[in-house]
Amino acid sequence: MSLQNLRDKTAVVGVGKSVIGRNLEIDALTLMSHAFKAALEDSGLKKEEVDGLIVNTGGAECDRLPQLLGIDVQWSSQTWSHGRMSGIILEWAAMVVHAGLARNVLCIAGYSSHTVRTRTVRGGSGEAYRPGGGPHWEAPEYGIIHPGTLPALAFQRYCHLYGYKPDMLGAVPVAQRKHASLNPDAVYRQRITLDDYKKARFVVEPLRLYDFAAVNDGAVALIVSSAEQAGACRKRPVYLSGMQGMQGGKEWVIFSRTNMGVAQQSLSRETRQVNQAVYQMAGVEPKDIDAVEIYDSFSPEVIFDLEDFGFCPPGEALAWIQGGRIEPKGELPVNTHGGHLSEGMLGGFNHLAEAVRQARGECGERQVPNARLVQYTLGPGVSIIFRGT
Repeated sequence: MSLQNLRDKTAVVGVGKSVIGRNLEIDALTLMSHAFKAALEDSGLKKEEVDGLIVNTGGAECDRLPQLLGIDVQWSSQTWSHGRMSGIILEWAAMVVHAGLARNVLCIAGYSSHTVRTRTVRGGSGEAYRPGGGPHWEAPEYGIIHPGTLPALAFQRYCHLYGYKPDMLGAVPVAQRKHASLNPDAVYRQRITLDDYKKARFVVEPLRLYDFAAVNDGAVALIVSSAEQAGACRKRPVYLSGMQGMQGGKEWVIFSRTNMGVAQQSLSRETRQVNQAVYQMAGVEPKDIDAVEIYDSFSPEVIFDLEDFGFCPPGEALAWIQGGRIEPKGELPVNTHGGHLSEGMLGGFNHLAEAVRQARGECGERQVPNARLVQYTLGPGVSIIFRGT
């Protein structure tokens, strides 16, 4: 079966969020129930019509959540609670629907501050304690136990290779705070300047406070249906035109760019930009994309993904984003909701929700004019192209 056989065969028909905030003192299951209710209302579907479920959270919720939500599912699954799975979950849902295993699949994630605080107090991501170190290439034996160390090291090397001043990275959080200022759901809406960025303390040099995602509570739900059924739902369908999964191997490390020469990677300066499945499947090129939602636990991810996905040549992204290019009304708006840096950390699910709403044209002040193709990206390699109608 060719990639084109899946193009536009499924669509997101419902999107919902819970309230987003810091220390809400609401458990993740309750937050997810609020997001599901909102997504159901958005879709116009009846609760009884939701027969598939994929959960992204820390507990064993794929069996408890249907009871709480009052749904009976014939296909369900659960992933590890990590943002790298967000796009993958939506892709799974599309394949489940296309295969006829379920008609309407709920994709849902919830985060509570209790879970986040516990993980942080115990020493970073927890992944560092796996045999051989964590997948972020943490090295606990040397005291490197936080995932922020890898993007810091990778970005430092990037600046060394291409001759940049690290403070140029401030264009990312400054732009995203401008987007967030137009988003009533964002945790941080007050705009910042490049001087504000430079005055902020280092967390892991050269990364500063504004380069790190906000820690907050919230939940997001999306419902995926077949293209045929999507036309009968309440809102205009947003089709899944292109998909590309997580990739692995010695040249792929999360939070870095392909071939950046960090840890086990080679020293090549090249990046993989052409012949990517997501573009082949959708039948488009990077120049056709109207807005990009880039997974951004750390600011350098925006730089690395812009290069990896062909929006600019290798080694040019840091210069390319200067002058407002990724800001509201810029040439390529990036993270139009504010991203993890400003709207809040919701494991990439808020990026997916924003992509759908942008493709529908319902984002109010922050709406990208005539947005029809919106792309979601997450290193290493994950990407979805959403097509509005």
